[in-house]
Amino acid sequence: MSVVQKFDTELETPDDAQDDVIFPPGDLYSDEPPLETYLHLQQMLLFIKCLDWLWRDRNDYFAAGNLTIYYSSRKLKSENFRGPDFFLVLDTERKPRKSWVVWEEDGKYPNLIIEILSSSTSNTDKDLKKKIYQNVFRTPDYFWFDPDNLEFAGFHLVDGQYEPLQPTSQGWLWSQQLNLYLGVYEDKLRFFTSEGELVPTPEEVAEQEMQRAEMEKQRAEREKQRAEQEKQKNYRLSAKLRELGIDPDSI
Repeated sequence: MSVVQKFDTELETPDDAQDDVIFPPGDLYSDEPPLETYLHLQQMLLFIKCLDWLWRDRNDYFAAGNLTIYYSSRKLKSENFRGPDFFLVLDTERKPRKSWVVWEEDGKYPNLIIEILSSSTSNTDKDLKKKIYQNVFRTPDYFWFDPDNLEFAGFHLVDGQYEPLQPTSQGWLWSQQLNLYLGVYEDKLRFFTSEGELVPTPEEVAEQEMQRAEMEKQRAEREKQRAEQEKQKNYRLSAKLRELGIDPDSI
């Protein structure tokens, strides 16, 4: 997404000056700019659709993309806000939100953030945003992915500092917060289970079901053809035996 200056000069905000503060409502609309490219939109939707399908029976998380996170310690909409390309908050109510307002959400920050890189945002995502997510948000898992050159990296918070995650032999990175691997598959960043299975989209699940149904239909048709062939074979054999004066039922 486009880089927007959002009080980047300060990573921490003072906790004083609380008097005479006008508190904005908790349903603030997102102030995020339009997505950078169609690839960004596809990738963001892919994260959300896959996770919502995998966790379809859960109601204890919130996952969103291109949505503003307001985190001013003075509870002001006009300062200290960020809009990750994708973020996940655990142990919260699963419901629609117009934005994520930290002071309206029991002080909760994202457990996981993924930024989708572009030529205009790469430096900010790798430097300034990484520092904010590490020092202010204290987000345990942070990843970035470039859909153009497939650059992919991940970090886990250890003693207050981001430590690079080590990839598997497939190049996947483990997310403790998701309890899933992240890895590049067909030029997109996807989720994989601990057993190495691709987490599908609902569309992929539907396509798989259609393929299974078609295979079952074809199998049933083959069984029907074999049964008919066997029936014809037995009929010809019975006819031949009768020509020879032998009752096939007596054999």
